[in-house]
Amino acid sequence: MTLNTYLIYALGFFAQALFGSRMIIQWISSERAGKVVSPTIFWQTSLVASFLFMIYGLLRFDSVIIFGQLLSYYIYIRNIQLKNAWNSMPWLIRMLFLVTPIITLAGTLISNPQFRSQLQLKNDFTEPILVLGAIGQLMLNLRFLYQWYYSEKFNQSILPKGFWILSLIGSVLVVVYAVYRLDPVLLLAQSLGLIVYIRNLYIGFKEAEL
Repeated sequence: MTLNTYLIYALGFFAQALFGSRMIIQWISSERAGKVVSPTIFWQTSLVASFLFMIYGLLRFDSVIIFGQLLSYYIYIRNIQLKNAWNSMPWLIRMLFLVTPIITLAGTLISNPQFRSQLQLKNDFTEPILVLGAIGQLMLNLRFLYQWYYSEKFNQSILPKGFWILSLIGSVLVVVYAVYRLDPVLLLAQSLGLIVYIRNLYIGFKEAEL
């Protein structure tokens, strides 16, 4: 592998390390509370990690990652708003958070014809495994739409059991996709994520029995 490839993987692993740290924080917070909770730092860390992982997807010409992270990114912002932590940030920082992903993606698509051709070449959705990976990534993003709906319904940031069920199924599909794409970043991250998802489901069902 070239130096650039190592640097791209390093970025991906760093983004996934942030995703992993948010899950550990959420897991510890839930264990302490005896119920599934969603601390503010979970969403703040998710926001930074999502942008970095979108850049990783751009560098890997992976549309599944790119558009999946773009969707999740703005749901993370909404959860930060529901946690009453958004308006405490300076307005300039908020504006940068809002526009940077869109400008980055649009700028890359418009200014780099080679990127567009590589994106088409490496994302042939007639491949069954690619479709499987897209479904898995879609589920991992739909879980945040579901979580968003649930949070808006109760006007507070909540991580319901359905969120963890979607996480578990989507993660298994993405692991299969990662093996096909030879993507160590996705493989390691989603494999470790399975442990947290299963544990949160256990806590959620145990809480419901009380």
